[in-house]
Amino acid sequence: MIDYIKRHDRYISDLLETNPGEEALREFLAYHDKQISWIQHERLAHLITMMFVCLFFLTAFGFTMVHFSLPYILLTALLLILSIAYILHYYRLENNVQRWYSLSNRIRMSLLGVK
Repeated sequence: MIDYIKRHDRYISDLLETNPGEEALREFLAYHDKQISWIQHERLAHLITMMFVCLFFLTAFGFTMVHFSLPYILLTALLLILSIAYILHYYRLENNVQRWYSLSNRIRMSLLGVK
């Protein structure tokens, strides 16, 4: 997903540097906004998954505190690693979506003739 975002970022930057015409900018804005909606859907799916993994981690941590045994410790450690991975991935998705919003605004400003 992150590679897809990086490719799209390069595509946007390269296209905006060529100073395309108004019609090309409108088509590109529609394409870019569609990409934003897809990434927003992906972001929502990862948010829900991240929340459940974190909830399972907290539940496993609670069980580990009550029933201190090796299986609970291993489960808690695994869920902690997954939680950290999901939080970092969601953080990157969120920041990229925010950057894409500013790129969308930059395209709109180009359509209006504002530099």
